[in-house]
Amino acid sequence: MMPIGPLMIEHRLIEKLVGLIPPKLELFRTAGAPDLAFIDDAVRFIRDYADRTHHGKEEDILFRELAKKPLSAEHRRVMDELVEEHKLGRKTVAALVAARDRYAAGDRGALADIIEPLEFLAGFYPKHIEKEDRHFFIPVMSYFTAAEKDALLAESYEFDRKLVHEFYGRVVERWQKHGT
Repeated sequence: MMPIGPLMIEHRLIEKLVGLIPPKLELFRTAGAPDLAFIDDAVRFIRDYADRTHHGKEEDILFRELAKKPLSAEHRRVMDELVEEHKLGRKTVAALVAARDRYAAGDRGALADIIEPLEFLAGFYPKHIEKEDRHFFIPVMSYFTAAEKDALLAESYEFDRKLVHEFYGRVVERWQKHGT
């Protein structure tokens, strides 16, 4: 498997979550209230899976190694755009969390501020994923030898393995901090 294989598989799961957002938004508008449990799960998914796990492998492994290669101006430009898009996604999720917290604290006017970032994310991720899958991942594989591709794939698997331990370490720390 090429090192982009797991990244493209992860994209399919991200697309599924993002596909749930538009119908949820309609329910929010109809009910005049958000589903805070959905928002919490969506934020957790985007932060832990899409950003930390998926974007982590892109930025910390693939892009790091690509930065060492003599990329074409076009490939370097697209890679820089992708990094900026990741930052924009993080900023949008932070705005969603802030609006969610305001709503949970009683600010009913925050519903519009919840809807806006969710609408953005529902439109953003499909375009971002298409850019990576169709216009970047496959062409940039030509910069790597077969051995380098194998090493990237192995490092990606190790990255995922460590995340499980990191996640559950944070769970235990949170419970230790807050007690029972």
